[in-house]
Amino acid sequence: MEKNIITSPRTGDKCVHVKHSSGLDIYICEMPGFSSVEALFGTKYGSVNTMFRQKGDKDYTVVPEGIAHFLEHKLFENEDCDVFELYAKTGASGNAFTSFDKTCYLFSCSKNYQESLRILLDFVQKPYFTQETVDKEQGIIGQEIQMTNDNPEWRVFFNMLRCMYHNHPVKIDIAGTKESIAQIDADLLYKCYYTFYNLNNMVLSIAGNIDADEVLAICDECLKACDDKGLETVFPEEPDTIVEPEIYETQPVGTPIFHIGYKCRDCQGRERLVKSMAAATASTLLTDPSSEMYQKLLKEEVINSTFGAEVFNGDGYFTVIFSGESNEPQKVREALVNEVSRLLSEGINDADFQRIKKSAYGMLVRELNNVEAVANMMINAHMDGCGPYDSLSVLSEQTRQDVENFMRSELLPDKLVLSVIEGEAD
Repeated sequence: MEKNIITSPRTGDKCVHVKHSSGLDIYICEMPGFSSVEALFGTKYGSVNTMFRQKGDKDYTVVPEGIAHFLEHKLFENEDCDVFELYAKTGASGNAFTSFDKTCYLFSCSKNYQESLRILLDFVQKPYFTQETVDKEQGIIGQEIQMTNDNPEWRVFFNMLRCMYHNHPVKIDIAGTKESIAQIDADLLYKCYYTFYNLNNMVLSIAGNIDADEVLAICDECLKACDDKGLETVFPEEPDTIVEPEIYETQPVGTPIFHIGYKCRDCQGRERLVKSMAAATASTLLTDPSSEMYQKLLKEEVINSTFGAEVFNGDGYFTVIFSGESNEPQKVREALVNEVSRLLSEGINDADFQRIKKSAYGMLVRELNNVEAVANMMINAHMDGCGPYDSLSVLSEQTRQDVENFMRSELLPDKLVLSVIEGEAD
Protein backbone atom coordinates (compact mmCIF):
# COMPACT_ATOMS: atom_id res chain seq x y z
CA MET A 1 0.00 0.00 0.00
CA GLU A 2 1.89 3.02 -1.33
CA LYS A 3 1.46 6.45 0.23
CA ASN A 4 1.34 9.20 -2.35
CA ILE A 5 2.21 12.63 -0.93
CA ILE A 6 0.30 15.40 -2.70
CA THR A 7 1.80 18.87 -2.28
CA SER A 8 0.38 22.23 -3.27
CA PRO A 9 2.99 23.99 -5.43
CA ARG A 10 1.45 27.31 -4.36
CA THR A 11 1.37 27.00 -0.57
CA GLY A 12 3.38 23.90 0.31
CA ASP A 13 0.41 22.27 2.06
CA LYS A 14 0.44 18.47 1.93
CA CYS A 15 -1.88 15.52 2.22
CA VAL A 16 -1.56 11.77 1.77
CA HIS A 17 -3.46 9.73 -0.80
CA VAL A 18 -3.63 5.94 -0.60
CA LYS A 19 -5.42 3.52 -2.88
CA HIS A 20 -6.21 0.90 -0.25
CA SER A 21 -6.13 -2.79 -1.10
CA SER A 22 -9.88 -2.92 -0.36
CA GLY A 23 -10.48 -0.56 -3.30
CA LEU A 24 -11.11 2.54 -1.17
CA ASP A 25 -9.42 5.87 -1.92
CA ILE A 26 -8.14 7.44 1.30
CA TYR A 27 -7.07 11.05 1.82
CA ILE A 28 -5.34 12.07 5.04
CA CYS A 29 -4.19 15.54 6.05
CA GLU A 30 -2.17 15.73 9.25
CA MET A 31 -2.64 19.18 10.79
CA PRO A 32 -0.36 19.36 13.86
CA GLY A 33 -1.36 21.96 16.40
CA PHE A 34 -5.07 21.72 15.64
CA SER A 35 -7.33 20.29 18.34
CA SER A 36 -10.12 18.79 16.21
CA VAL A 37 -10.63 16.01 13.68
CA GLU A 38 -13.08 15.86 10.77
CA ALA A 39 -13.73 12.64 8.85
CA LEU A 40 -16.02 11.92 5.90
CA PHE A 41 -16.77 8.51 4.41
CA GLY A 42 -18.56 9.09 1.14
CA THR A 43 -19.93 7.37 -1.92
CA LYS A 44 -20.37 8.89 -5.35
CA TYR A 45 -24.10 8.31 -5.16
CA GLY A 46 -26.69 11.05 -5.02
CA SER A 47 -30.23 11.85 -6.00
CA VAL A 48 -29.41 12.13 -9.72
CA ASN A 49 -28.19 8.52 -9.92
CA THR A 50 -31.47 6.83 -10.78
CA MET A 51 -30.19 4.78 -13.75
CA PHE A 52 -27.19 2.42 -13.60
CA ARG A 53 -25.73 -0.95 -14.49
CA GLN A 54 -22.71 -3.07 -13.58
CA LYS A 55 -20.44 -5.14 -15.79
CA GLY A 56 -22.33 -8.18 -16.97
CA ASP A 57 -25.67 -6.38 -16.88
CA LYS A 58 -27.35 -6.16 -20.26
CA ASP A 59 -29.90 -3.52 -19.29
CA TYR A 60 -29.86 -0.49 -17.03
CA THR A 61 -31.63 -0.59 -13.67
CA VAL A 62 -33.97 2.34 -13.05
CA VAL A 63 -34.81 3.07 -9.39
CA PRO A 64 -37.32 5.43 -7.71
CA GLU A 65 -36.34 9.05 -7.15
CA GLY A 66 -35.21 9.75 -3.58
CA ILE A 67 -33.73 6.32 -2.89
CA ALA A 68 -30.17 7.59 -2.24
CA HIS A 69 -31.49 9.89 0.50
CA PHE A 70 -33.72 7.12 1.87
CA LEU A 71 -30.74 4.76 2.05
CA GLU A 72 -28.69 7.34 3.95
CA HIS A 73 -31.42 7.57 6.60
CA LYS A 74 -31.66 3.80 7.02
CA LEU A 75 -27.94 3.14 7.26
CA PHE A 76 -27.76 4.82 10.66
CA GLU A 77 -29.81 2.00 12.13
CA ASN A 78 -28.16 -1.36 12.71
CA GLU A 79 -29.45 -4.55 14.23
CA ASP A 80 -28.27 -3.72 17.73
CA CYS A 81 -28.59 0.04 18.28
CA ASP A 82 -28.60 3.48 16.77
CA VAL A 83 -25.20 4.74 15.54
CA PHE A 84 -25.59 8.05 17.36
CA GLU A 85 -25.56 6.13 20.65
CA LEU A 86 -22.13 4.78 19.74
CA TYR A 87 -20.78 8.23 18.88
CA ALA A 88 -22.13 9.57 22.17
CA LYS A 89 -19.78 7.20 24.01
CA THR A 90 -16.70 8.54 22.19
CA GLY A 91 -17.72 12.19 22.41
CA ALA A 92 -17.96 12.61 18.62
CA SER A 93 -20.65 14.48 16.74
CA GLY A 94 -21.96 12.36 13.87
CA ASN A 95 -24.02 13.34 10.86
CA ALA A 96 -24.68 12.57 7.19
CA PHE A 97 -26.00 14.23 4.06
CA THR A 98 -27.18 13.30 0.60
CA SER A 99 -26.69 15.79 -2.20
CA PHE A 100 -27.39 15.56 -5.91
CA ASP A 101 -24.23 13.56 -6.63
CA LYS A 102 -22.84 12.21 -3.36
CA THR A 103 -23.73 10.74 0.04
CA CYS A 104 -21.37 11.31 2.97
CA TYR A 105 -21.26 10.08 6.56
CA LEU A 106 -19.14 12.15 8.90
CA PHE A 107 -18.03 12.87 12.40
CA SER A 108 -16.11 15.62 14.14
CA CYS A 109 -14.37 15.30 17.48
CA SER A 110 -11.59 16.65 19.66
CA LYS A 111 -10.53 13.31 21.18
CA ASN A 112 -10.88 9.55 20.67
CA TYR A 113 -10.84 9.90 16.89
CA GLN A 114 -9.54 6.35 16.55
CA GLU A 115 -12.65 4.75 18.05
CA SER A 116 -14.95 7.14 16.21
CA LEU A 117 -13.26 6.22 12.94
CA ARG A 118 -13.86 2.54 13.69
CA ILE A 119 -17.56 3.30 14.26
CA LEU A 120 -17.77 5.21 10.98
CA LEU A 121 -16.09 2.51 8.91
CA ASP A 122 -18.04 -0.24 10.60
CA PHE A 123 -21.64 0.95 10.32
CA VAL A 124 -21.36 2.21 6.74
CA GLN A 125 -20.22 -1.29 5.73
CA LYS A 126 -23.06 -3.03 7.62
CA PRO A 127 -26.47 -2.39 6.05
CA TYR A 128 -29.52 -3.62 7.92
CA PHE A 129 -32.91 -3.13 6.30
CA THR A 130 -36.24 -4.79 7.03
CA GLN A 131 -39.57 -4.08 5.41
CA GLU A 132 -40.94 -2.98 8.76
CA THR A 133 -38.29 -0.29 9.22
CA VAL A 134 -38.64 0.75 5.57
CA ASP A 135 -42.39 1.23 5.97
CA LYS A 136 -41.79 3.36 9.06
CA GLU A 137 -39.21 5.51 7.27
CA GLN A 138 -41.57 6.17 4.36
CA GLY A 139 -43.85 8.03 6.74
CA ILE A 140 -40.98 10.03 8.25
CA ILE A 141 -39.49 11.04 4.90
CA GLY A 142 -42.96 11.74 3.53
CA GLN A 143 -43.36 14.38 6.26
CA GLU A 144 -39.92 15.77 5.40
CA ILE A 145 -40.95 16.09 1.74
CA GLN A 146 -44.10 17.95 2.75
CA MET A 147 -42.05 20.35 4.90
CA THR A 148 -39.73 21.19 1.98
CA ASN A 149 -42.72 21.63 -0.32
CA ASP A 150 -43.90 24.33 2.11
CA ASN A 151 -40.45 26.00 2.19
CA PRO A 152 -40.34 29.03 -0.17
CA GLU A 153 -36.52 28.94 -0.51
CA TRP A 154 -36.68 25.27 -1.51
CA ARG A 155 -39.57 25.84 -3.93
CA VAL A 156 -38.02 28.79 -5.75
CA PHE A 157 -34.86 26.73 -6.36
CA PHE A 158 -36.53 23.57 -7.66
CA ASN A 159 -39.06 25.53 -9.68
CA MET A 160 -36.08 27.12 -11.45
CA LEU A 161 -34.52 23.71 -12.12
CA ARG A 162 -37.79 22.36 -13.50
CA CYS A 163 -37.97 25.29 -15.92
CA MET A 164 -34.36 24.68 -16.89
CA TYR A 165 -34.01 20.91 -17.32
CA HIS A 166 -36.23 18.80 -19.55
CA ASN A 167 -35.08 15.33 -18.46
CA HIS A 168 -32.11 15.44 -16.08
CA PRO A 169 -33.07 14.19 -12.57
CA VAL A 170 -31.41 17.21 -10.94
CA LYS A 171 -34.84 18.85 -11.25
CA ILE A 172 -36.29 16.34 -8.74
CA ASP A 173 -36.18 16.97 -4.99
CA ILE A 174 -33.28 15.11 -3.35
CA ALA A 175 -35.76 13.32 -1.08
CA GLY A 176 -37.94 12.34 -4.04
CA THR A 177 -41.73 12.53 -3.92
CA LYS A 178 -44.26 10.74 -1.72
CA GLU A 179 -45.18 8.64 -4.76
CA SER A 180 -41.58 7.68 -5.60
CA ILE A 181 -40.54 6.68 -2.08
CA ALA A 182 -43.68 4.52 -1.79
CA GLN A 183 -42.02 2.23 -4.37
CA ILE A 184 -38.97 1.60 -2.17
CA ASP A 185 -38.63 -1.73 -0.37
CA ALA A 186 -35.84 -3.50 1.52
CA ASP A 187 -34.69 -5.51 -1.53
CA LEU A 188 -34.30 -2.37 -3.61
CA LEU A 189 -32.31 -0.69 -0.84
CA TYR A 190 -29.92 -3.65 -0.69
CA LYS A 191 -29.52 -3.59 -4.48
CA CYS A 192 -28.59 0.11 -4.44
CA TYR A 193 -26.37 -0.34 -1.41
CA TYR A 194 -24.27 -3.14 -2.90
CA THR A 195 -24.04 -1.25 -6.19
CA PHE A 196 -22.97 2.17 -4.94
CA TYR A 197 -21.46 1.39 -1.53
CA ASN A 198 -18.75 -0.69 -3.15
CA LEU A 199 -15.44 0.62 -1.75
CA ASN A 200 -14.17 1.18 -5.30
CA ASN A 201 -16.86 3.87 -5.59
CA MET A 202 -16.12 5.43 -2.19
CA VAL A 203 -13.68 7.82 -0.50
CA LEU A 204 -12.48 8.36 3.06
CA SER A 205 -11.23 11.86 3.87
CA ILE A 206 -9.86 12.75 7.29
CA ALA A 207 -8.05 15.86 8.52
CA GLY A 208 -6.86 17.39 11.77
CA ASN A 209 -4.97 16.21 14.82
CA ILE A 210 -4.28 12.71 13.48
CA ASP A 211 -1.47 10.35 12.57
CA ALA A 212 -1.56 8.99 9.01
CA ASP A 213 -0.06 5.61 9.89
CA GLU A 214 -2.56 5.19 12.72
CA VAL A 215 -5.45 6.00 10.36
CA LEU A 216 -4.21 3.48 7.80
CA ALA A 217 -3.82 0.80 10.49
CA ILE A 218 -7.47 1.29 11.48
CA CYS A 219 -8.46 1.09 7.79
CA ASP A 220 -6.54 -2.20 7.48
CA GLU A 221 -8.45 -3.47 10.49
CA CYS A 222 -11.94 -2.37 9.42
CA LEU A 223 -12.20 -2.33 5.63
CA LYS A 224 -13.60 -5.33 3.81
CA ALA A 225 -12.13 -5.91 0.35
CA CYS A 226 -14.56 -6.01 -2.55
CA ASP A 227 -14.34 -6.43 -6.31
CA ASP A 228 -14.78 -3.50 -8.63
CA LYS A 229 -18.12 -4.14 -10.31
CA GLY A 230 -17.58 -1.73 -13.18
CA LEU A 231 -20.38 0.62 -12.16
CA GLU A 232 -21.77 2.74 -14.97
CA THR A 233 -24.26 5.55 -14.41
CA VAL A 234 -26.13 7.34 -17.18
CA PHE A 235 -28.56 10.21 -17.51
CA PRO A 236 -31.41 10.84 -19.92
CA GLU A 237 -30.45 12.92 -22.96
CA GLU A 238 -30.77 16.60 -22.09
CA PRO A 239 -31.39 19.30 -24.75
CA ASP A 240 -29.41 22.56 -24.59
CA THR A 241 -32.65 24.55 -24.49
CA ILE A 242 -34.60 25.56 -21.39
CA VAL A 243 -38.15 24.32 -20.75
CA GLU A 244 -39.69 27.74 -20.14
CA PRO A 245 -38.26 31.17 -19.28
CA GLU A 246 -40.17 31.96 -16.09
CA ILE A 247 -42.37 30.55 -13.34
CA TYR A 248 -44.31 32.17 -10.51
CA GLU A 249 -45.74 30.58 -7.38
CA THR A 250 -47.56 31.97 -4.36
CA GLN A 251 -46.32 31.24 -0.83
CA PRO A 252 -46.57 33.09 2.50
CA VAL A 253 -43.55 35.42 2.06
CA GLY A 254 -43.29 39.06 3.08
CA THR A 255 -41.20 40.10 0.08
CA PRO A 256 -41.06 38.14 -3.20
CA ILE A 257 -37.96 35.97 -3.53
CA PHE A 258 -36.34 35.04 -6.84
CA HIS A 259 -33.79 32.80 -8.52
CA ILE A 260 -32.40 33.79 -11.92
CA GLY A 261 -30.48 30.91 -13.44
CA TYR A 262 -28.43 30.47 -16.61
CA LYS A 263 -28.42 26.94 -18.03
CA CYS A 264 -24.84 26.23 -19.07
CA ARG A 265 -23.29 23.31 -20.90
CA ASP A 266 -22.03 20.60 -18.56
CA CYS A 267 -18.51 19.16 -18.52
CA GLN A 268 -16.37 16.97 -16.25
CA GLY A 269 -13.11 16.78 -14.33
CA ARG A 270 -10.58 19.58 -14.53
CA GLU A 271 -12.52 21.23 -17.37
CA ARG A 272 -15.48 21.63 -15.01
CA LEU A 273 -13.23 23.06 -12.30
CA VAL A 274 -11.79 25.65 -14.71
CA LYS A 275 -15.27 26.53 -15.92
CA SER A 276 -16.77 26.74 -12.42
CA MET A 277 -14.02 29.08 -11.23
CA ALA A 278 -14.50 31.33 -14.26
CA ALA A 279 -18.24 31.28 -13.52
CA ALA A 280 -17.58 32.19 -9.88
CA THR A 281 -15.48 35.20 -10.88
CA ALA A 282 -18.08 36.30 -13.44
CA SER A 283 -20.97 36.01 -10.97
CA THR A 284 -19.02 37.91 -8.30
CA LEU A 285 -18.32 40.71 -10.78
CA LEU A 286 -22.05 40.93 -11.49
CA THR A 287 -23.11 40.96 -7.82
CA ASP A 288 -20.22 42.98 -6.36
CA PRO A 289 -21.72 45.60 -3.98
CA SER A 290 -19.30 48.19 -5.37
CA SER A 291 -20.44 47.66 -8.98
CA GLU A 292 -22.46 50.26 -10.84
CA MET A 293 -25.33 47.81 -11.48
CA TYR A 294 -25.60 46.77 -7.84
CA GLN A 295 -25.57 50.34 -6.57
CA LYS A 296 -28.17 51.44 -9.12
CA LEU A 297 -30.55 48.59 -8.24
CA LEU A 298 -29.99 49.18 -4.54
CA LYS A 299 -30.66 52.92 -4.84
CA GLU A 300 -33.88 52.19 -6.76
CA GLU A 301 -34.85 49.66 -4.04
CA VAL A 302 -35.10 46.89 -6.63
CA ILE A 303 -32.72 44.68 -4.58
CA ASN A 304 -31.46 44.57 -1.00
CA SER A 305 -28.45 43.06 0.75
CA THR A 306 -29.72 39.50 0.11
CA PHE A 307 -28.74 39.76 -3.57
CA GLY A 308 -25.96 37.28 -4.43
CA ALA A 309 -24.87 34.47 -6.70
CA GLU A 310 -23.62 30.89 -6.67
CA VAL A 311 -22.29 28.34 -9.15
CA PHE A 312 -24.19 25.05 -9.02
CA ASN A 313 -22.86 22.09 -11.00
CA GLY A 314 -22.36 18.34 -11.02
CA ASP A 315 -22.71 15.33 -13.30
CA GLY A 316 -24.77 16.47 -16.26
CA TYR A 317 -25.76 19.92 -14.98
CA PHE A 318 -24.15 23.35 -14.66
CA THR A 319 -25.90 26.61 -13.75
CA VAL A 320 -25.09 30.07 -12.44
CA ILE A 321 -27.76 31.31 -10.05
CA PHE A 322 -28.52 34.88 -8.96
CA SER A 323 -30.93 35.16 -6.05
CA GLY A 324 -32.43 37.54 -3.55
CA GLU A 325 -35.55 39.46 -2.56
CA SER A 326 -37.27 41.94 -4.85
CA ASN A 327 -40.67 43.41 -5.61
CA GLU A 328 -39.49 43.77 -9.20
CA PRO A 329 -37.50 40.62 -10.09
CA GLN A 330 -38.08 41.25 -13.81
CA LYS A 331 -35.98 44.41 -13.46
CA VAL A 332 -33.17 42.38 -11.87
CA ARG A 333 -33.28 39.97 -14.80
CA GLU A 334 -33.17 42.85 -17.30
CA ALA A 335 -30.28 44.50 -15.45
CA LEU A 336 -28.25 41.27 -15.44
CA VAL A 337 -28.73 40.72 -19.17
CA ASN A 338 -27.74 44.33 -19.89
CA GLU A 339 -24.71 44.20 -17.59
CA VAL A 340 -23.40 41.00 -19.18
CA SER A 341 -23.78 42.68 -22.58
CA ARG A 342 -21.98 45.81 -21.37
CA LEU A 343 -19.07 43.89 -19.85
CA LEU A 344 -18.59 41.93 -23.05
CA SER A 345 -18.79 45.09 -25.14
CA GLU A 346 -16.49 47.25 -23.01
CA GLY A 347 -14.38 44.49 -21.45
CA ILE A 348 -14.03 43.63 -17.78
CA ASN A 349 -12.22 46.27 -15.75
CA ASP A 350 -8.81 44.78 -14.92
CA ALA A 351 -8.67 46.30 -11.43
CA ASP A 352 -12.06 44.77 -10.58
CA PHE A 353 -10.97 41.40 -11.97
CA GLN A 354 -7.70 41.37 -10.01
CA ARG A 355 -9.43 42.40 -6.77
CA ILE A 356 -12.06 39.66 -7.02
CA LYS A 357 -9.51 37.04 -8.05
CA LYS A 358 -7.18 37.91 -5.14
CA SER A 359 -10.09 37.84 -2.69
CA ALA A 360 -11.15 34.38 -3.89
CA TYR A 361 -7.57 33.14 -3.75
CA GLY A 362 -7.19 34.43 -0.20
CA MET A 363 -10.35 32.60 0.83
CA LEU A 364 -9.00 29.32 -0.59
CA VAL A 365 -5.74 29.78 1.31
CA ARG A 366 -7.58 30.56 4.57
CA GLU A 367 -9.62 27.37 4.21
CA LEU A 368 -6.38 25.37 4.33
CA ASN A 369 -6.24 26.33 8.01
CA ASN A 370 -9.72 24.98 8.73
CA VAL A 371 -9.97 21.28 9.57
CA GLU A 372 -13.54 20.86 8.33
CA ALA A 373 -12.82 22.75 5.09
CA VAL A 374 -9.73 20.63 4.35
CA ALA A 375 -11.58 17.34 4.87
CA ASN A 376 -14.38 18.50 2.58
CA MET A 377 -11.93 19.86 0.01
CA MET A 378 -10.18 16.49 -0.33
CA ILE A 379 -13.34 14.41 -0.77
CA ASN A 380 -15.02 16.91 -3.11
CA ALA A 381 -11.95 17.21 -5.32
CA HIS A 382 -11.64 13.43 -5.66
CA MET A 383 -15.30 12.97 -6.54
CA ASP A 384 -14.97 15.76 -9.11
CA GLY A 385 -11.98 14.03 -10.72
CA CYS A 386 -9.44 16.63 -9.56
CA GLY A 387 -6.57 16.92 -7.11
CA PRO A 388 -7.05 18.47 -3.65
CA TYR A 389 -5.06 21.62 -4.46
CA ASP A 390 -6.08 22.07 -8.10
CA SER A 391 -8.41 24.98 -7.25
CA LEU A 392 -5.46 27.11 -6.17
CA SER A 393 -3.57 26.41 -9.39
CA VAL A 394 -6.60 26.98 -11.61
CA LEU A 395 -7.50 30.27 -9.96
CA SER A 396 -3.94 31.58 -9.99
CA GLU A 397 -3.76 30.90 -13.76
CA GLN A 398 -7.17 32.44 -14.51
CA THR A 399 -7.16 35.41 -16.87
CA ARG A 400 -9.65 38.15 -17.55
CA GLN A 401 -10.09 36.65 -21.02
CA ASP A 402 -11.11 33.31 -19.46
CA VAL A 403 -13.95 35.03 -17.60
CA GLU A 404 -15.06 37.01 -20.64
CA ASN A 405 -15.05 33.82 -22.74
CA PHE A 406 -17.25 32.10 -20.17
CA MET A 407 -19.71 34.98 -20.12
CA ARG A 408 -19.82 35.15 -23.92
CA SER A 409 -20.44 31.43 -24.41
CA GLU A 410 -22.63 30.62 -21.40
CA LEU A 411 -24.50 33.63 -20.01
CA LEU A 412 -26.96 33.72 -22.88
CA PRO A 413 -30.39 35.41 -22.62
CA ASP A 414 -32.17 32.44 -24.22
CA LYS A 415 -30.73 30.11 -21.55
CA LEU A 416 -32.02 32.22 -18.67
CA VAL A 417 -34.81 31.22 -16.27
CA LEU A 418 -36.62 33.42 -13.74
CA SER A 419 -38.30 31.71 -10.77
CA VAL A 420 -40.30 33.83 -8.34
CA ILE A 421 -42.18 33.10 -5.13
CA GLU A 422 -44.72 35.86 -4.56
CA GLY A 423 -46.55 36.73 -1.37
CA GLU A 424 -50.18 35.79 -0.92
CA ALA A 425 -52.70 38.50 -1.70
CA ASP A 426 -54.33 40.19 1.28
